[in-house]
Amino acid sequence: MERQNSHQATYSSQHPFVHTLKLTRAQLIRGMVLGSILVPIRVCLAVLCFLIMWPIARLRLAGLSEAERSRPVTTGWRRWLLHPIIWFLSRAVFFFLGFFWVRVKGCRAGRKEAPVLAVAPHSSFLDMLVLTETQLPAVVSRSENQSIPVIGALLEFNQSVLVNRKDPESRKRAVVQIKERLISNGYWPQMLMFPEGTTTNGTTLIKFKPGAFLAGVPVQPVLLHYPNKLDTVRWTHRGTTWVEALWHTCSQLYTNVTVEYLPVYTPSQEEKDDPNLYADNVQKLMAKTLGIPATDHVMEGRVPTRKLGGLSLPLEPPARETLSLLHKDGLRESEVEAALSKMIDRCQSEQGWRAGVDELAPLLGLRDRQTAAKICGLYSKDDMVDLRQIYLSVTSVSGLLGFKSLLHTAFTLYDRECSGSLTAVDVSDLMGALVGSPQYHTEELYTELSLRGAPTERVKESRCKESRKDELRKPCPVVRPTVPWNCNATWLYLYRRPVQSADHPPHLSETDQRVLHTWGGGVHTTILSSDQREGGEQQCRIA
Repeated sequence: MERQNSHQATYSSQHPFVHTLKLTRAQLIRGMVLGSILVPIRVCLAVLCFLIMWPIARLRLAGLSEAERSRPVTTGWRRWLLHPIIWFLSRAVFFFLGFFWVRVKGCRAGRKEAPVLAVAPHSSFLDMLVLTETQLPAVVSRSENQSIPVIGALLEFNQSVLVNRKDPESRKRAVVQIKERLISNGYWPQMLMFPEGTTTNGTTLIKFKPGAFLAGVPVQPVLLHYPNKLDTVRWTHRGTTWVEALWHTCSQLYTNVTVEYLPVYTPSQEEKDDPNLYADNVQKLMAKTLGIPATDHVMEGRVPTRKLGGLSLPLEPPARETLSLLHKDGLRESEVEAALSKMIDRCQSEQGWRAGVDELAPLLGLRDRQTAAKICGLYSKDDMVDLRQIYLSVTSVSGLLGFKSLLHTAFTLYDRECSGSLTAVDVSDLMGALVGSPQYHTEELYTELSLRGAPTERVKESRCKESRKDELRKPCPVVRPTVPWNCNATWLYLYRRPVQSADHPPHLSETDQRVLHTWGGGVHTTILSSDQREGGEQQCRIA
């Protein structure tokens, strides 16, 4: 029944966040004929199951006080009566969608042995099928989902941890809540998490988020396979939409799925102390079992990025997409330049640098408000956007300003206190604007920059060399930007490698060079090697 590795021929991708299903003419005709019959029937039956589950799920916590709701409901009629009904109806939903059989490999560990199940790869919303095979464990979900009919009732039923990703306090409460549950020694039911945090095309296993590993308890890795001729299930950042994924999946006579339980992973003391190390090691173990590479790709908000040192570098720089949208809306080069000038004037005015979609459209001279909404979505999770980010990223790619002028403008915009120096927050925001992706982990980098005081706009190059003298070795190549303020330490931090001996200096790998290419369109770098330090410098432009 199962066809291994056949999905690889059904899509093409530039990176893990793109999936496009390719169908032959015969497959397309077959899908249209079967889909016109099967899709309406299957969707209606699935919706019927959801409607039946809705009131039953609400009964789980009905009549309980807040104190009782804060404890697990694991005994009494609410457990032995309602849980089997919801489980049966949940399985029926996927049965009606064509998942007739679920092949299971290995054995699921108990909640005391493994308080958390880490499932990967994460392919689409249809991965929720794994919940029925793991007896409906608790999950972590966005608080916005609580207001969705049926879904909100089911989240309440299994006492999920809800988090508002835009609210830092909500994220902190969620972390505390997760830790309390995972270290409860079986008092709370198992939790199930998708550590990738987003869906991918399955060609790689992207970087795991540390949430499932914060408590330092054993986890059981769970692999999710869809061994079918057509890889219809996947829904990613770009490419096949969720409607297309649902249609193509329901158009198949059946869809195979395999749930594979790996042995419980017990962390070492070092891994308990460092959740990121713990997450990376589990990621590598699961990737090795799947036979695919483990990478540093991650989704930062709505921007696909690649982790490199302490930075997140966008795979699709939003500035390029912004320019494309501006040109599609009819703006010429001169009009784009005029719009950017208006934007910098707005940033320096009393109105400030925050703007909504309705303000962004006239500011950029856009005819279509939807275009402004798309541009806003490239830089922000909500309806407000930082105009400085749009200005600096688009200017760097378009080449309207020289690099030194660009950095001078950037420094001026982010020197909020007009003190002539940058704070840690200023540096983080400035780098995020230039790179095109939010930078959340720049503490060590800022420490490097501030070895002799807060970063200022102009710092003698010799100061940087003196501050890093002990770490620089002659055979070691150093990459540093030719910028007027002291961010040499940024690149030293990114490409710092342990040196085994003077005879075996570290070098930039091909991967690092490819990732460096994603920095953007207007960034100049200077590459110094041991034989160039005395004789001159070689300059290159990242195109």
